Amino acid sequence: MITVPGTFTAGIDGAARQRLGWPLRPADPHGTGMGSAEDLDVLAVNNDNTFALRLTVDADTYADAEREARRLADTALREAGLDADDVPLGPAAVTGIDSEIA
Repeated sequence: MITVPGTFTAGIDGAARQRLGWPLRPADPHGTGMGSAEDLDVLAVNNDNTFALRLTVDADTYADAEREARRLADTALREAGLDADDVPLGPAAVTGIDSEIA
């Protein structure tokens, strides 16, 4: 799981949240054992309009996973009609690994 933090500098309404959620559905953490156990939502918005996107991606390295999560986040924001200048993103970080390797 990769977490991409950011800020909705102009705020976000319910309709925009829903539009943002649709392009991220394939990356929803509920599709992993970890996400199901922790009941993690793909988008968590705080009272101060900061947010965290929690995404699942398949990648061979941490750097590849962080890059893919950032690409997914950028694409979802554009598809939701949110301006990149109004929604700055922080650095993506690996926050969990769901692996079949024991």
